[in-house]
Amino acid sequence: MTGNLPSAPLQTTLLRVDEPAALPAALPALGFKQPRPTLVIIGGASKLSDADFAKVTQLFTGVIAPFAQDRQLTVVDGGTDAGVMRLIGQGRASIDGDFPLVGVAPVGLVDLPEYADGASAESCPLEPHHTHCLLVPGDQWGDESWWMAAVATQLAGSCGSAAVVVNGGEITWKDAAAHAEAGRPLLVIAGSGRTADIIAAAARGEAADPRATQLVATHKLQVVELAQPEALKDRLNDIF
Repeated sequence: MTGNLPSAPLQTTLLRVDEPAALPAALPALGFKQPRPTLVIIGGASKLSDADFAKVTQLFTGVIAPFAQDRQLTVVDGGTDAGVMRLIGQGRASIDGDFPLVGVAPVGLVDLPEYADGASAESCPLEPHHTHCLLVPGDQWGDESWWMAAVATQLAGSCGSAAVVVNGGEITWKDAAAHAEAGRPLLVIAGSGRTADIIAAAARGEAADPRATQLVATHKLQVVELAQPEALKDRLNDIF
């Protein structure tokens, strides 16, 4: 584990963790010394119509960010400036939120000035409204999946935790499986497209991708319709 790194975006505090054994010390080093209720955001925001993208955006600005602020949840995601990570960052900013927003990103894919590990053509900048980011081993998207689940488990401790699944592509399958394996409820936003819709269809008993069937078998899925954002708030209230 190394200390804070140079050239952090805005006020994001960065910490590099090189092996799982270092994780228990990493979060207290970032200031997370007590268990906190924790919400994980996984998925994406691709191939949505303009109308559905507006609904997904409203889900973050009108439900998820305000709920996290009201309950002072710690929110965990992939940290980069894209998709749902950008939406929760912008949602937090839109309400002047101060809840912790923690990214977990592969060190080999993060574009940080003066930081050689982030030199890949696929590298992305960090979303600037995140308060913290853990840089973990990896140079492929999905290398962070296990780490995100482990970070959320350690942050939550005996407090409640859940993961919200919005849209998403191939990596979302890996993320969802990691959180289900960790025993975390998955709130799947039906109508948000792609992976989330395939999982929701399987939960309704429709023929689906075998990976979705495996997720259903964990009994960790709860399906929420994108068109009914207040239903997500109700589910979050039940958990937190």
